[in-house]
Amino acid sequence: MSAPTTADRRARAAVAGVFLTNGALYATVVPRLPEVKAGLGLTNAALGTALAAAPLGALVAGLFAPALINRMRSARVASLGIVALSIAVVGIGLAPGWFPLAAALFAAGALDSVVDVAQNTHGLRVQRNYGRSIVNSFHGLWSVGAVCGGLIGSAAAGLAVPLAVHLVAVAALFSGVAVVCYRFMLPGADRVPDVHTTGRPVGLLIAFGVLAACGALVEDAGSSWSAIYLSGTLGAGALTAGLGFVCLQTAMTVGRLLGDRVIDRFGQRRVVRWGGALAAVGMGAALAMPSVGMTLVGFTLAGLGTATLVPAAMHSADELPGLGAGVGLTVVSWMLRIGSLLSPPVVGVVADAVSLRVGLLGVVLAGVVVVVLGRGLASPGRPGQDR
Repeated sequence: MSAPTTADRRARAAVAGVFLTNGALYATVVPRLPEVKAGLGLTNAALGTALAAAPLGALVAGLFAPALINRMRSARVASLGIVALSIAVVGIGLAPGWFPLAAALFAAGALDSVVDVAQNTHGLRVQRNYGRSIVNSFHGLWSVGAVCGGLIGSAAAGLAVPLAVHLVAVAALFSGVAVVCYRFMLPGADRVPDVHTTGRPVGLLIAFGVLAACGALVEDAGSSWSAIYLSGTLGAGALTAGLGFVCLQTAMTVGRLLGDRVIDRFGQRRVVRWGGALAAVGMGAALAMPSVGMTLVGFTLAGLGTATLVPAAMHSADELPGLGAGVGLTVVSWMLRIGSLLSPPVVGVVADAVSLRVGLLGVVLAGVVVVVLGRGLASPGRPGQDR
């Protein structure tokens, strides 16, 4: 494999820019949702129902991503999708009532799901030109973008910047970045990879989707339940309780930024399976010996262990033979979002019936599933790495 060309390096930077802006866009409005709620006079139930429109839009529209990519190419869909997503985010802040708010959130979720498939399709296309793993760094930059977007939103709220001014400015900035990135993406149509893969593609595709859903379950454990478990079951203070989510997300971000080098050294299949074991053992030990310190360590190891999981599942799905551009990615992304929808209520039901400590055993189970199903993953690195 020849060294990446100047065009390849520029395309890599462009895809990284799209991932970064995609992560930042919705995150920047999250700190201002209380202001939206108060301005519209919504109850908690009404706001929750409106927010549910986003994942619903993602599930509905995500299935159309391959058709759009085949018609318009992944570079155009990703970049123009960011521009459209920016407009939808502005609509969230300017919505005059519940229905327009729900419609804007539905549109934002729908556009985000399409952009997600398109940016990963193009990123994996660039990775094939590199001949080594680079996709994890894209997902790491998405996480960095989410943090930056949240900080921008928090700062704007703290400085009492008018919501419309904040969102319009952010939308203009990120739309401009996306348009500039489009100029440097790879030209031409997205080719369908012709890679030999053992086993039935449909069965493998489902397995990769399950792996992605396991990643969603681990992330949800940190975002939805870590603070509740630390403060309720373990009696941690408010400041300490929030550290569970911070530990998981920080470890996951670091793992993704460093994951490409590790995968090139040891192989994707081995890294993901050992990561699943690390998550299962780490969280299992934290639940077996419950304490604040052990729990923070458990969430850290869970985040680090599953850092490369979703990128690996997406890469392997994209490499399956006989599928159109973006089809494998779409199925995996769709199953990941289903996992994100089902995980909170399932853990909640188990927590009410038994305890949240038992509910969090789902993280351990997810790690075990990753060890078992991870053997089917493809490897972007040098031949023979995963043998």
